[in-house]
Amino acid sequence: MTIKDLKPAVVWNNFYGLTRCPRPSKHEEIVRKHLLDWAKEHKVEAFADETGNVIMRVPATPGFEKRKGVVLQGHMDMVPQKTSDTVHDFLKDPIQTVIDGEWVTAQGTTLGADNGMGVAMAMSVAEDKSVKHGPVEILVTYDEETGMTGAEALKPGLLKGDILLNLDSEDELELCIGCAGGLDAQADFKYKSFPTPRGYVGYKIEIKGLAGGHSGMDISLYRANANKIMVRALIPLIERYGAKVANFTGGSLRNAIPFEAEAVVAIPAEKAATALNRINSIFKTLKLRYKESDPGMQCNVTRTNKPARYIEDAVMLNACKAILACPSNVIRMSQSMHGLTETSINLAVIRCQRGHLTVNSLLRSAINESKQELADRVRYIFEFAGAKIKFFGGYPGWTPKPDTPINKLINDMHVKLYGKPMNVMATHGGLECALLGAKYPNWEMVSIGPTVLYPHSPDERVNIAAVERSWNLLKAVLENIPEK
Repeated sequence: MTIKDLKPAVVWNNFYGLTRCPRPSKHEEIVRKHLLDWAKEHKVEAFADETGNVIMRVPATPGFEKRKGVVLQGHMDMVPQKTSDTVHDFLKDPIQTVIDGEWVTAQGTTLGADNGMGVAMAMSVAEDKSVKHGPVEILVTYDEETGMTGAEALKPGLLKGDILLNLDSEDELELCIGCAGGLDAQADFKYKSFPTPRGYVGYKIEIKGLAGGHSGMDISLYRANANKIMVRALIPLIERYGAKVANFTGGSLRNAIPFEAEAVVAIPAEKAATALNRINSIFKTLKLRYKESDPGMQCNVTRTNKPARYIEDAVMLNACKAILACPSNVIRMSQSMHGLTETSINLAVIRCQRGHLTVNSLLRSAINESKQELADRVRYIFEFAGAKIKFFGGYPGWTPKPDTPINKLINDMHVKLYGKPMNVMATHGGLECALLGAKYPNWEMVSIGPTVLYPHSPDERVNIAAVERSWNLLKAVLENIPEK
C-alpha cells in the first residue's frame, strides 16, 4: 500500500506528485514546471508571474458565479532536513514516503507536508468537478521557508478574490487568524588559523538524535539545541585542557531547531583521556536534563586524523561563550492568548568558512517592540564577544481580526460536520498572510490545514484521517461562501 491508495484519492495523488519533485527553498524550478504542466494537463488556466509564483484560475461551478472570489494559497518549497545517516540529495531525489499507522512520514528526511499538503488540496479543488465553489484562484508562492520571497514579490492587483484561505496551518482543529513577525540575525567572528602543534591528537565530536522541529511551532517544547549542547563541551575543552578547535558546524536552517552539530578538535595527547571523561560527564548531565523532550540524544566522540590547522583560541572561546550566553528558546508567552508563544529566538546555524565563524538566528515576536528589544539583546551579547552583527529579512506580523464573516463560516461548517467548534488562535510561526494582507488590505484572511507534526525535522508526519477531514471542511466552506 502506498499513499496513492489513501483517501481522498485526489488529494493524496496530488501530494504524491509533489513528493516526486525536488523542491528545497530557492530551488523550485522542477516543482514550478510540475505545477504548470499539471494545470495544462487538467485544462486549468495557469501562469507564473514575473518572479516565479504560480497562479491558477478556476471558473465558478455553474450557479455559483455570484459568490465572493476565494484565493487558495500555499507555498511550493519545503524544508530540506535529513538525518546524518540518510543518503538523500534534495536537489535530485524524490521524497520516499512511508505509511506509519495513522500517519504518513518519510524515510530519514522531511516529508514536505509543510506545505505540500496544502498545495495538493488547492490543486484538488481545481481537479475535482464534484466540488462546488464560486470563482477560485490558486496562489502557490516560492521560497516561503527562507524569507517569504514569493509573497513579498507578489504584485498588488494581480489577484481578484475577496477571501484568502491560507492552507499552511498544521492543526486541523485550529482556525488561525494571526501570526508573529520575524527577523534574521547573523553574527560574524573573523578568525585566523594556525598550524596544529605536535603532541596533539584529533577527535570528532558529534551531537545527534535530537528531536529538532519547527522554530515557531515547536520552540515552546523546550527541546535541546545541538549548538548549545556542543559549546557546553567545547568551552571546558579549550579552557581546561588546551584543546584546539579546527571546525564547528551546527544546524542547517534558520527556522529549524538544530538537531545535529559536529566539531573537530585537537587535544594534547597526555590530557586526552581526562578531557574525554569530562565530555562524557557533561553529556550525561545534559541527557538527564532533556530526557523527556529529547530521549534520543547522542554524543559520539571518535578518533580522527589530527587536523592540520585550528581556529585561534581567543576567537573560538569568545564565540562559544556568546553562543552559550545568547538565548535560544521562548522569551515570553502571550498573556492574552493561552498557550501562544509571544517572543522567541532560535540560534540555528553555525559555520566556519574562509576565516569567518558565523552564527545565524531567527527572532520572532507578535509585538514589534519586543522583537526589537530582543534584537538589541542579541547584538550586545555578540558585540561584547568581538563579532560584527547584522539584521535582515524582517517581516511583519499578521494582526488577528476575530469577527470576520469567513471565520464564522468556517467554524459553523466545522460544527456542522464534526460537532465541535475550532480553536480560534494565532500562531508563533510565520505565515505569508502578513505580507499578502499588506498588498491586499481588503481581503478576509484565515489559515487552516490538516495536522502536521514536527515540520522542519526528519520526524515530520501528517495525520491521514485529518487530511480527509480537512478536505471535507474545505469543500463545505467553498460551497457556502456568500454572494458579493
